[in-house]
Amino acid sequence: MADLPPGTSIRDAVAPDLEVIVSLIRELAEYERKADEVVLDEAVVHTHLFGPQPAARVLIAEADGEVAGMALWFPTFSTFLGVPGIWLEDLFVRPEHRGRGLGLGLIHALRDRTDGRVEWQVLDWNQPSIDFYDRLGAKPLDGWITYRWDPAAR
Repeated sequence: MADLPPGTSIRDAVAPDLEVIVSLIRELAEYERKADEVVLDEAVVHTHLFGPQPAARVLIAEADGEVAGMALWFPTFSTFLGVPGIWLEDLFVRPEHRGRGLGLGLIHALRDRTDGRVEWQVLDWNQPSIDFYDRLGAKPLDGWITYRWDPAAR
């Protein structure tokens, strides 16, 4: 894992973190100019994060005793590699905490959880994030197109 600066830490989220996780999701949506797309129900999110069969997990980054960011992720499986990996759904560090190594710490914490792939998407206009991922040595996948099949399209 990447070395974290003094006064910072990364930990697994627990059920009492739900309110701050939802707040971080809303803050991320604002940053991505997609606030109108956030229609989640907190009780449903609680079930999917902290219920008996979690669909996703969250790592929390803290700085000086306050929540500074999160990585929301879920396990994947590569048939070609034959091992599990991680899909990073959301990585978000609050603006006032950026540049302190927390994003790097979060992504390294995920890297440490799998011998497989860690994969994610980034918006094409989000140059600060693209630069961050490039510095990690991560590369965009050529030849792949992301599809989404929303429930409303059934």
